[in-house]
This record gives sequence, C-alpha cells and structure tokens, in this order.
Amino acid sequence: MKKVAVIAIGGNAILQEGQRGTVEEQIANVRQSCDPILDLVAEGYKVVLTHGNGPQVGNNLLRVECARDTVAPIPLDVCGAETQGSLGYIIQQSLYNRMREWGIVKNIATVVTQVVVDKRDPAFNNPTKPIGPFYTREKAEEMAREKGAVFVEDSGRGYRRVVPSPQPLEIVEKEAIKKLIEEDFLVIAVGGGGIPVIREGDSLKGVEAVIDKDLASALVALEIEADYLMVLTGVPQVAINFGQENQRFLARMTAVEAQEHLAAGQFPAGSMGPKIEAALRFVEKGKGEAIITSIDKLKEALRGETGTRIVKE
Repeated sequence: MKKVAVIAIGGNAILQEGQRGTVEEQIANVRQSCDPILDLVAEGYKVVLTHGNGPQVGNNLLRVECARDTVAPIPLDVCGAETQGSLGYIIQQSLYNRMREWGIVKNIATVVTQVVVDKRDPAFNNPTKPIGPFYTREKAEEMAREKGAVFVEDSGRGYRRVVPSPQPLEIVEKEAIKKLIEEDFLVIAVGGGGIPVIREGDSLKGVEAVIDKDLASALVALEIEADYLMVLTGVPQVAINFGQENQRFLARMTAVEAQEHLAAGQFPAGSMGPKIEAALRFVEKGKGEAIITSIDKLKEALRGETGTRIVKE
C-alpha cells in the first residue's frame, strides 16, 4: 500500500520576508516549493500538504484596518478561512501546472479545515500569539481601548496584537480528508493551523484565535493515521547548542531524547520548540515517524540521508 506523508510548510515559503506580498510573488515562491513535493508523489507517496498563513493574515488584517471606515471588518476566524482559500488556490494551481510539466496526472483538492479547540483552554486567558502589523504605542493603546484587543511590545519594532493560541483537539473535516486520500488525491488542508472553532451543543462557532500550524499538522497526521509527519523549516537538520561552538546536528532522536532536549531548553518556543512538540505528539500517539528538515532536502531526508528523524523508541 502507498504510504501517507503529511508535509507541513511554513507561511514564509509562500511569502518571503521583504517581499510586498503580490500574488505573482507568492505564485513564484510556491512554484519553487513544488518539485520536492512532487518527487514524493512520483515515488508513490500519498501527500497531505499543510501550510502556514501568518504573513498573509497579517496583510489581510492591515487591509481591514485601512478600510475600516469604508467596509465592515471581518473577524479573525473568517480572515483565516479567506487565506486558507486563497493560498489553497495558489498552491493547488501551482502543483497542477507543475505536474502537467512532469507528466503526472493526479487530482488535487483543497479542504477548508475547521479545528475544534476547548473554550476553557487557558490560552484564552493568556493571549501570546503575535499577529498583524506593528503599531506605535499610542496607536496600540487607542486600538486596545476601542476593540478590547491586547497588544505587546515585540522585539523593539513596535507593538503588535496578540491572540490566544489554544491546543487543537479535533479536525472537523477529517473524514473528507481520509476519503480524498483513499481516492489518491493530493490534499491541501489545515491551512494556517485551521480555523479555530468551539462546540456549542451540536453547533460550531468560530473564535478569535490562532492554532499553531505544526501542532494542527500533527493532529491531522494522527487522525488520518499517516506514516510520516514531515515538518519543514529553514535548516536541513535539528541541532542542539545551536549557534555555539559545541553545536551538534542530530540525525535521529527517540521520543525520550527529544523530550529531554526540549525540557533542557534546547528548542526555544519561538523557533524549533513547536516543531519538536508536534513531532513528539505524532510519534508518541501514532504509528509513524516524524522528520524535520528543509524543503530542498525533503527526498533525501525521507531516505535517511539528512534531516532529523524522531522515532518512538
């Protein structure tokens, strides 16, 4: 049977730092990311592709702010849904065009994905996830008074809004994703960590929050019983003592070793930490392995030639 790989790419692979954010720029960036993914498709893997949307959501929120006196604002969950759709379209079309150049015939589908969170999650009382543009202190204080939003100073560059980042609990559209995988579709799902929703009786309701993309990717990998969770980042391998003279790259870690390094502070929350946490959740609860690497080393990492592989024991 064909093996299933969930591949998580970052939002910065679609919109790079310093770019204006035009559709043409995003299409060009995605096109560069297509070939390593299609290498796996050509080798017979079934692929579920997840992606970040941080830069795109930030731009959308800025548009909302600039147009607030002209058009009605949109809540964050709808903003996330919009970017899932627009980025899904860009990725889907880019893959479709590149597959035709390679001579690959395969159906592709984007699933706008809702992810259930707990309305009692402590994150709702402690918003920490920065989103959107930077503001002056005066502007941030004004918006906080008007909207009740929370702002924090961010790295000396100004003030940014922060929102809750609750834990993902359930993929609402998991059966649709499973069915598409069974029918050999290349599936794009859980964009930006999914649209955060809570359950109210038998109904779903969107909430103002952002779910970590890698944790949501681990959850979808678990729920569809994937063989691999491949979390892509800017480096080919994970390292301990990063940036120091005794830096050491790791080709393989057991779940216990990864947990020990995480507890020792080797993987900071703002960089490698969430990727390690996502890998651990998948490995500890699932049947497969997690691999952390860069997108250009995707095929080599799957073959064990590079990357960091995290296994149960």
